[in-house]
Amino acid sequence: MEPTAHTRKTSLPGVGTRYDLETESGRHLSVVVHQDGRRMLAFHDPEDDDDCRDSATLVPHEATALAKLLTPDPVAHLHQHMEIDLVTEHIEITKRSPYAGRTLGSTQARTRTGASIVAVLRRTAAVPSPAPDFRFAIGDTLVVVGTREGVDAVAELITGG
Repeated sequence: MEPTAHTRKTSLPGVGTRYDLETESGRHLSVVVHQDGRRMLAFHDPEDDDDCRDSATLVPHEATALAKLLTPDPVAHLHQHMEIDLVTEHIEITKRSPYAGRTLGSTQARTRTGASIVAVLRRTAAVPSPAPDFRFAIGDTLVVVGTREGVDAVAELITGG
């Protein structure tokens, strides 16, 4: 079982929300999410919460890039143990997709391409390991894992290309 992080959420009226994380090494890290979407990353003295030792302000695309760097790649370990090269791609369901409004099972993606749709990202939520009856919506982003050829085949299938 993975250790849990000690976190705290604090509302900052007129500013946004502050999220605090105390690391296992005793460091105190805060992220302030401003109402306009900016993020501020800050380090505090664990003994004095008001003593900010250093900070960096991030605009939304910088915060997204940092989040991607900090988020573990769920298939990265596969590259170390297999001779086959796997790739991960995000493929969007657009209004031109023949599968907008249809189910995952109707694509027969894994059977037809050998690649797998391992998750669907929908607005602010992720659906890991969607079932065959999961219905796609316009704007969904599919997370596809497979060989380069297989992933390209899923992209062509999903986009109708």
